[in-house]
Amino acid sequence: MIYVTRKEHFNAAHKLYREEWSQEKNDEVFGRCANANWHGHNYDLFVTVKGEINHETGFVIDLKDLKSLIIKYITDKLDHKNLNLDVDFMKGKMASTEILAIEIWKQLAPHIEEKGAKLHCIKLYETASNFVEYFGD
Repeated sequence: MIYVTRKEHFNAAHKLYREEWSQEKNDEVFGRCANANWHGHNYDLFVTVKGEINHETGFVIDLKDLKSLIIKYITDKLDHKNLNLDVDFMKGKMASTEILAIEIWKQLAPHIEEKGAKLHCIKLYETASNFVEYFGD
């Protein structure tokens, strides 16, 4: 088994807020992230796939294919967007980094499998100091 990782970058705005809570409770739980006028991040996304090496190509997955999948299904949908309002696969969901990583997984996993590899990990940096890792169910 070998693991291959591709890094991509996108910028997006979001707000952490629960409509059923008062503004005071949202401020208490989410702090500045509950700002009514949104806030943004410069996200770094690491997509790690695993598999056996194809002995004809020497690849687990062609990195051009992996890049294309990430751009088509993730960065084109997220870059310079509002995660709460503009992103189809985030509609009705809390736009936390944790949930975003899970939803990115759901978008990519089937397409990576079609290329003969398996998605191993989504690592999503919200800031240089804060990131999440998701390894599937």
